[in-house]
Amino acid sequence: MGSLALSRAEVLDQPAPSIAGEVARIAREQLAPLAAGIDDGSVYPADVLRKFGEVGAWGSHMPHEGPADLRCAIQAMAAIGEVCGATAFMAWCQNTLVWYAANSTNIKLAKRFGDAFSTGRVLGGTGLSNPMKSFFGIEKLKLKGRKVDGGYIVRGALPWVSNLGPDHYFGTIFEREDDQGIACTVMFLADCSDPAITLTPCKPFLAMDGTGTYGVQFRDVFVPDELILADPAAPFVKKIRAGFILLQAGMALGVIKDCINIMDEVDAPLGHVNRYLPQQPVHFRDLAAELETETMALARDPYNEEETYWRKVIALRLRAGEASVAAAHAAMLHCGARGYLKSHRAQRRLREAYFVAIVTPATKQLRKMLADS
Repeated sequence: MGSLALSRAEVLDQPAPSIAGEVARIAREQLAPLAAGIDDGSVYPADVLRKFGEVGAWGSHMPHEGPADLRCAIQAMAAIGEVCGATAFMAWCQNTLVWYAANSTNIKLAKRFGDAFSTGRVLGGTGLSNPMKSFFGIEKLKLKGRKVDGGYIVRGALPWVSNLGPDHYFGTIFEREDDQGIACTVMFLADCSDPAITLTPCKPFLAMDGTGTYGVQFRDVFVPDELILADPAAPFVKKIRAGFILLQAGMALGVIKDCINIMDEVDAPLGHVNRYLPQQPVHFRDLAAELETETMALARDPYNEEETYWRKVIALRLRAGEASVAAAHAAMLHCGARGYLKSHRAQRRLREAYFVAIVTPATKQLRKMLADS
């Protein structure tokens, strides 16, 4: 990373503003012109994602001699999200892929993929939507695997996995066929170039069609031991779950900040009437600052095993999703008819904000998790 690289001590004192600054510059100059195309599905921004990786966006949260710090990764993701919420989601996918490899006890896997993922040379995502729901009693696991010499044979299908392409990887979990339950699950890296893996384009979404989201079919895929992230998966998931959820705060913070920008932009022509609306930019500035402060505090210690810490992570993620929707709703009302035009980004922000609230773990799952914990 050259001049962008910081020592561990510096990162702890100041979460690498140079990386977030470079990410913000690339987002403004190279990502902003693509945002509409990403939203409508005509563009998948692979080149820009790799550019972000080159300046350190995907590597700052890798553990160093034990501890890990997510603050810079979240700030960089927020800078991306301020320009394009869909790309912020892809940034989260890439960051979680790095998080999986960096935390794996499979040393060969970590060495093989750690640098490739964290620099953006190899892109990919996370297939933990179904497993995360399964681990919290909402769905059954959709992938099954059986042990064979040198690895496992995996079959089944996942309906939605994002930030994928024919040369991408993603992390996901299967249940062993010889037994059932969370204790008999295995987490692994799936190689999208495997001929036994089929990527099927999804039906058009409300937004974010350029996120490389596919249905993934596993037809007796051989997963070698070299691609096993954790066996069993449950202890590994417990270790990485706070980071998995906290990193999503970057999406929310970026969307909220641009919704504030939108409200500020229409203040001159519409402020005389917008002042009668109950929610004003100042309210969301205060809320965003509060959420960011709490996020940064939690992001310093993602391996904290205390239940009180875990509850704080869940509660923060819930508030961030709800705040995203509230901010986007307010931005639409402040814009009035001009925000209702397809050419105005206010309506895109509203659709992106709903995604922040429904991506796993969704608002309803977070509320269930709080009730159960």
